[in-house]
Amino acid sequence: MTQWLLAGVLGLLFALGTFLVLRRDVVRVVWGVAIVSQAANVYLVTMGGLVGPAPIGDFRGELGPPTDPLVQALVLTAIVIGFGTTALALVLTYRVYEEHGTIDVYDLGGEGL
Repeated sequence: MTQWLLAGVLGLLFALGTFLVLRRDVVRVVWGVAIVSQAANVYLVTMGGLVGPAPIGDFRGELGPPTDPLVQALVLTAIVIGFGTTALALVLTYRVYEEHGTIDVYDLGGEGL
């Protein structure tokens, strides 16, 4: 049951991110990229396994082997880098707005519909 729920949530996150990336507004594009990257992180954690005890402590009991901590460490690093990248993209978007007075992709490109 948990796998189906996670698959549904991942599908919704990827769909929402793709929808936002295809918008004309640069801020929505930035948020779309951020949502897709977070969905990829959730996917990686899901593939790392959700069963087993935390990888801290004594494992000689009947709990079984611990969860692999490498995937969680990599995803934690990816989350931090993703937040930094999103902040930089939003600052650059604000700078584009100050410079051109718009954040519409078509208006910035010089060729509209």
